[in-house]
Amino acid sequence: MKFLFVDTAGWMACADAADPAHQRARAARDKWLEREGHLLTTDYVIDETLTLLRFRLGLDAAENWWHAIAASHRVRKEAIHNERAERARGIFFRYRDKQFSFTDCTSFAVMREMHLRQALTTDSHFGQAGFQTIPR
Repeated sequence: MKFLFVDTAGWMACADAADPAHQRARAARDKWLEREGHLLTTDYVIDETLTLLRFRLGLDAAENWWHAIAASHRVRKEAIHNERAERARGIFFRYRDKQFSFTDCTSFAVMREMHLRQALTTDSHFGQAGFQTIPR
């Protein structure tokens, strides 16, 4: 099974029509799914996305998004357990010249563990960490 990691910025670009990357992000996501791919995200990313959706688009938008991904058999949700959090902590403190959030570092840890190279995101930190970002 092929997975595309989806970061908070990717979910937001797809959900928010006012986002400058909205059309490109939706097209990239849809193309991936049309090729029988699956999406992968984490509980930390879901937390961030729900919060941003609520504040930017309202509680109804957040609830609709929650139900859509919860019901989807094409979205895999990975939990950040203690071992992953420890790997993320190592990344967080190793790259002192970067402004990575801890949530970004948990995403990087999961992507490395699962050998994922691509992320649906507009967050430049993923590129700085060596991953390919979609859309470009």
